[in-house]
Parts: sequence; structure tokens; C-alpha cells
Amino acid sequence: MLKLTNPNITIAVSGLKTGDNPQPGVPVIRSIRAAGFKGKVIGLVYDAMESGIYLEGIADEVYQMPYPSTGAESFIARLDYILSKSKIDVIIPTLDSEIPLYIRLEKELLERGIHTYLPTEEQFNLRDKIKLSQFFPPKGIDIPKTHLLQSADQIVKLLDEISFPVIIKGRLYEAYKAYTVAEAQKYFYELQAKWGLPIIMQEIIEGDEFNVVIVGDGKGGCLGMVPQRKLVITDKGKGFGGVVVKNPGLESYARKVIEALSWRGPCELEIMKDAEGVFYLIEINPRFPAWVRLAEGSGQNQPAATVLLALGEKDVELPPFKPGTLFIRHAEDIMSDISLLGEISVNGELIRHEVKQ
Repeated sequence: MLKLTNPNITIAVSGLKTGDNPQPGVPVIRSIRAAGFKGKVIGLVYDAMESGIYLEGIADEVYQMPYPSTGAESFIARLDYILSKSKIDVIIPTLDSEIPLYIRLEKELLERGIHTYLPTEEQFNLRDKIKLSQFFPPKGIDIPKTHLLQSADQIVKLLDEISFPVIIKGRLYEAYKAYTVAEAQKYFYELQAKWGLPIIMQEIIEGDEFNVVIVGDGKGGCLGMVPQRKLVITDKGKGFGGVVVKNPGLESYARKVIEALSWRGPCELEIMKDAEGVFYLIEINPRFPAWVRLAEGSGQNQPAATVLLALGEKDVELPPFKPGTLFIRHAEDIMSDISLLGEISVNGELIRHEVKQ
């Protein structure tokens, strides 16, 4: 079993929201602590209401960060303030919107002693939702029929090429199933207002839905891979229950995707298998998914491995995963004191002097 035995390092993790649309930070931290880590964990948050802030045994210290859209200068300034109070050896960002900033600032982070294990900017851009249909089909990787919409009027013009229902996606987040042109146009305007253009319209592949969490080595190989089939899906399409599956065809397909990108670091592949057994790549999420503890539970502690890889370890080995491992997400109320909310809201930070293990 992979172990993190150095208590003198400090690990920072972002994205501590839990709930019906959880962020990956809390399960990433739990996996790191499950590897025996006794050092300091810092939570980086964007909102004082991120519920993981108030969970005991998660983050020793919490700091509010400026939104990535404010730019590199404010990000570095805030980071330097945090470093004046506490060193950081490794950061694992878990939100799509912040990863480009971490990639571009790799040199500045290293100058401050902070290590990451992330893809290059080119790799990150190639997996963008608006580029999937251009990059992968020439490499023999099937993608659902996809159209990039610059105006809602295009939906009517494409009726001969795609049949309803369809999926309407924002370029960064959110996806909705539309059964009519009017419904598709409604979602177009909603997503345009939130995420800008283009909006993605994609055919729906009927069949079995799989997700695969992977740590790529940056050379086309996979240091770890755990596939799951969703068993419980929310109305937002989020998996609230799943089981690890052994499917050689799925694993081969996933390796082909990672090889095409030479992906470095964590990612999640969303894959559909149709009635004829053909696999389709739906999305590549450039970070750990919220269900990443299923990887740990099946024998592959990928967050712990990522810490070691970020620190330059060369001989990091993850064991084969155990098929049949099941997860079911459990929601519960968190009890805390209003003073903690005040501390993070007013001061932008929360320091715990003791974290229960």
C-alpha cells in the first residue's frame, strides 16, 4: 500500500465544496490522509460556504483565494501572503477553471518551493470540449457528432444533421438534455450568459456510461487507472454511486486516449459504449473527479501517488485495482460554530490548532 510518511511536507488542495454537486478536494484530502500522511494540509477555497471548510479532520488551515479570472498578479500576491504564514510543498488543484493558471505559473510556483503534477498547456487545450471533435477522430478515437454553436439560429439549420434529443453544453461547465429546438435554444442562451461562446450541441449516445480516473505519466502511459460504471445518477448527471469494473476493451480505449495526448497528471475520462460495443469519448476532465476515493478503495491511492510524483519520485507504483469495489455517496449535515464562518468570511482564513485524525 502506498504511504506518505514524511510529516514535514505541507500539501494544499483546492475545491472543498460537498453536497449535490461536490468538488473533488475533500475526497482527495481523505485519500492523502488514508496514506498515513501526518503533515499539514491546507485548503484553498473561493467561497466561505464551501462545506469542507467545516469538516473536522480535513484541512488544518484554510485560505480564501481570489477567483482565477482576476489574473495571475492577485493569485501570486495571495499565495505569497499564505507562504508568509505557512510553507507549501505541493498543490493539487481540483477545479477546471483554476488549472490553466497553475500550469502557466509553474515556474513561479517552483521558485517558491511549490510543486505540482499537471499537464502542459498544450495538453490541457487539446482536451477542451470545443476541440475534442477536431483532435481525436483522426487518431481513431470516436466522438459523438458535435457542433459548435455561435448563435441559437444554427440549431434550426442543423436539424438535417442531428436528431433530438441532444445535449447542450457550456464550454466550461454544465450540460442539459434538450428534446425540442425551443428547449435547446433556451439552454443556449442560459449557458452563453454564464460561460460565453461557443455553445456545444452534441448527439446523445445510448448505451453504458463509464468513467475512468487516471494519472498519466506525461509520456503516453498510465501510472494508474480505475474504471467505474455509474449505478446512481442525480438529475444533474452526477454519479452518486458506482462500481469498479474490469473491461479490457474500455481500458485499452482509455489508454489510447492518454497516449494520444501524452497526458501528465490526474484526469477523468467520460466514455459511452453503444449497443454495437463502440466506445465514444464524451469528455476529458483535467483533474481528479469527486469519486476519486473509489480508486483508493479499490487499491489505487492516486492522490497520494500524485503527491509523490509532484515531489519528483521516479519509482511510484500503483497496484492493480480491485473490480467489484462499490461506492455510494452519503450526504450528512455538518455542525459547526458561526464564529468559524465569520473568521473565513472576514479574515479570509481559518487556522485550526488541532485536527482530529
